[in-house]
Amino acid sequence: MAKAIVIYYSRSGNTQKMAEIIAKAMKEAGLSVDCKPVSDVKAEDLLNYDAIVIGSPTYYGHMAGAIKQLIDDSVSFHGKLDGKVGAAFTSSANIAGGNETTVMGIIEAMLIAGCVVQGDPQGDHYGPVSIGKPDDRVKRQCIRRGRRIAELTKKLST
Repeated sequence: MAKAIVIYYSRSGNTQKMAEIIAKAMKEAGLSVDCKPVSDVKAEDLLNYDAIVIGSPTYYGHMAGAIKQLIDDSVSFHGKLDGKVGAAFTSSANIAGGNETTVMGIIEAMLIAGCVVQGDPQGDHYGPVSIGKPDDRVKRQCIRRGRRIAELTKKLST
């Protein structure tokens, strides 16, 4: 069975809630999923998964330092994430507070690592974004993203 990990950093709990919703949707769609705070993940752990989903709050238009550190630490095995499914999500305090730049920063790192990143023609195109606590729209986007990640991972893992 294909395996996935949802990694997040969260101080307020908003990003964690999004992570849990995405992970649950992935499990329901047939993946084995771990959902962990970044503090419980070592870069080498990423090698054990077929899909890697990373969520961060938006700080000054960028990902949290702990998420960036995980990505930086993965440089020691550059090229070994090639072909794995990647995805990103974020939460922030404001509309136009740097949400898309945060998601894109994570996605850019995934693309450089060789991950396969799937966009979405509906809703949050780059990845789910929440302004404050996830509302019903955000929850639907997280469920949709989780299902789409699971389906793509299953296709690529066979």
